[in-house]
Amino acid sequence: MEIPVVLSFISAFLAVLYVVLVLAFIRGWHRLKVSSVEASSGNVSVSVIVAARNEETNIALTIDDLLAQDYNGPYEIIIIDDHSTDRTAEIVMGYAASGVKLIRLNEDRALNSYKKKAIQTAIGASASQVIVTTDADCRMGTRWLSAIVGFYESSGCKMISSPVAYHQEKNWFETAQSLEFLYLIGLGASTIGNNKPSTCNGANLTYERAAFHEVGGFKGIDDLASGDDELLLHKMAQRYPGKIGFLKSLDAVVYTTAKETLGEFIQQRKRWASKSTRYKDKSIIALGVCIWLFNLSILLNAVTGIFLPFFFKVAISQFLAKFFIEACFLWDVTAFMKRKRLMLMLPLLNVLHILYMVYIGIAGNSGKYNWKDRMVK
Repeated sequence: MEIPVVLSFISAFLAVLYVVLVLAFIRGWHRLKVSSVEASSGNVSVSVIVAARNEETNIALTIDDLLAQDYNGPYEIIIIDDHSTDRTAEIVMGYAASGVKLIRLNEDRALNSYKKKAIQTAIGASASQVIVTTDADCRMGTRWLSAIVGFYESSGCKMISSPVAYHQEKNWFETAQSLEFLYLIGLGASTIGNNKPSTCNGANLTYERAAFHEVGGFKGIDDLASGDDELLLHKMAQRYPGKIGFLKSLDAVVYTTAKETLGEFIQQRKRWASKSTRYKDKSIIALGVCIWLFNLSILLNAVTGIFLPFFFKVAISQFLAKFFIEACFLWDVTAFMKRKRLMLMLPLLNVLHILYMVYIGIAGNSGKYNWKDRMVK
């Protein structure tokens, strides 16, 4: 069999495999029912934990949103200051009269995972039944906590992943990030819908305090800078199969902002990709590898097509398959988020996504990256 035929067969196989995977995502997404805010008993105690480092421009807005929650049960707000060098701690202390608790992380030895240490410390200082984590640059509506607790009580889940979205985009680059981020959030939600949890986001994550201790907390994953969300999700899913939920509700959405520069974006995605080296579920690793190989094959076929036009046709066919199946998936996700206009960015995003996926797949699993002005791995 000639080499071009073999390569075209491999390319077609990867394209079909990718389409099947995204069809599975679509199925998982539709398995999740849209939830309305359930009436809470008010008997569930909650600790909202926020790890903050150098967030003086954002932390007050986040705290104001947390204090404005309409939840009718007991909840506390714990902010862990992770060695900030700006006015973050000072601003948090200004909310002491409102009951906001400040914990200063005071580590005299270098760590690779300060965020996990911060969250673990806050959980140790809490006696609440439920832990909810978010980030210091996030915004949420007044019904956010009520939606989460109501779903927790009605579903019986041990861990709940809730939506995160970008907002207030200032240019095309940030708008493209918003669409790509919704793809990631939708992907994580769909895997939960298929009862194969793979990803979530620590900016909007809920779990039982007792369950956290039952799985050993961050033990075994605390040497990696990232992974306070996904790697903990995998431990929870293994210990409590069928007890991981996704809260498909607009009331439960947490909003943050996209990265302003390409450098910041690359560093963030390298951090996210670095977690894949620690996945114990081989099916999740296989999923990531298949997606990476598909994008790599499109790129290689496009480059080879400069010299052999046949391969350029193969690349175009793969690209069209990628575009249309992702459009079907994202149409549903953007419709849920009421942001269908983001779909206008899809043609451009698809081209950039191929380049970015191939690069991040390599860079994210090798070397160090910058996070909060620290070089970590």
